[in-house]
Amino acid sequence: MDPASAYILDQPEPYRSILLHLQSIIVHAIPEVTLKFKYKIPFYYLEGKPFCYLNQSKNYVDLGFWMSAHLTVHLEHMTTAGRKMMRSLRYISLKDIDEAILRDVLENAREVKDKKFYK
Repeated sequence: MDPASAYILDQPEPYRSILLHLQSIIVHAIPEVTLKFKYKIPFYYLEGKPFCYLNQSKNYVDLGFWMSAHLTVHLEHMTTAGRKMMRSLRYISLKDIDEAILRDVLENAREVKDKKFYK
């Protein structure tokens, strides 16, 4: 088993279920992403560039976006939690996941990736 999948499956509940659900949404929304294990967490790459990551920390799961400073949708649902560059959607339970918001943010992140400043 690859390290990224092992990371997800090794998490205690409810985090494992949250991570698996997020993973499913990400892959269905952006099928061309590649899952890698970078910085000791599951990291999705798009066209060879960092796209987003999953991280279980404390009592939540973060879905962080690499170029989050350039995102423009649903910022009110994202947290910076003392970070200057990264924003993330944070989930404590499965019911916290609003798929419409998540898909909008994923699509916005794909659009950001396609802009010249990202290349």
